[in-house]
Amino acid sequence: MLKQRILTALVLGPLALAAAFLLPQSAFELVLALVFLYGSWEWGNLCGLKVPSRLAYLALHAVALALVTLVPAVQQAALGLALLFWVVALLLVKGYPATARFSRAPLRMLMGLLVLVPSWYAVSALRAGDSGLVLLLMLLLLVWGADIGAYAAGKTWGRHKLMPAVSPGKTLEGAAGGLAACVLVGVGFALWLELTPVASVTLVLLSLLTGMVSVLGDLLESMLKRERGIKDSGQLLPGHGGVLDRIDSLTAAAPVFFAGLYFVTGV
Repeated sequence: MLKQRILTALVLGPLALAAAFLLPQSAFELVLALVFLYGSWEWGNLCGLKVPSRLAYLALHAVALALVTLVPAVQQAALGLALLFWVVALLLVKGYPATARFSRAPLRMLMGLLVLVPSWYAVSALRAGDSGLVLLLMLLLLVWGADIGAYAAGKTWGRHKLMPAVSPGKTLEGAAGGLAACVLVGVGFALWLELTPVASVTLVLLSLLTGMVSVLGDLLESMLKRERGIKDSGQLLPGHGGVLDRIDSLTAAAPVFFAGLYFVTGV
């Protein structure tokens, strides 16, 4: 399994970086949309939908992405709803399994829209803005740093479970290691961008918040998979599971990071 994970990562990593930093904006948005639409297909499985219904659900996501692309008011609404949703998601995850009744199929379908559509918009808009490539790199490093830091710290010092009912493998020590990595990323980019002291502190705090929310994204998907009775969202990626298993942290982190940048002067 570990060998498969490493080989898959060696293929996916360069492809993802090439798409993020070499493609023109329109091509990047299209490729990203295809990835997220496949994620919606897998989310249909989390909802327990059969193939015809999953196809209809995928089509609904495609329409939602088109609306977000074309209508500025929808963009703002999608981002606002996403931020509100992740507050609700925290309550659902923290209260699980008592909150399981709130994650039945119709609500899971709504969750999928609130998770995937705003995240696609946030990543696309982030890349298109001023210093877009730098900030996109920062977002990716925050998500990867939270994941790698948590894995390393959890393996080394992990003793106390974070949320055993949702994800038994995660520990408080691992979460702390991941958040420490995010703080380091924030400090590094504040120095790189030559921000004012106030903006630097704000960016570091945003980095910490983004790391925390990325963990929440992982936990939310773990909760839904546990309710569905499956280990992975799909089998597309050998050793890694499905697309959602790879982007779950990003889907939560991207809207928060993108919205939070409004509070960082000089970025």
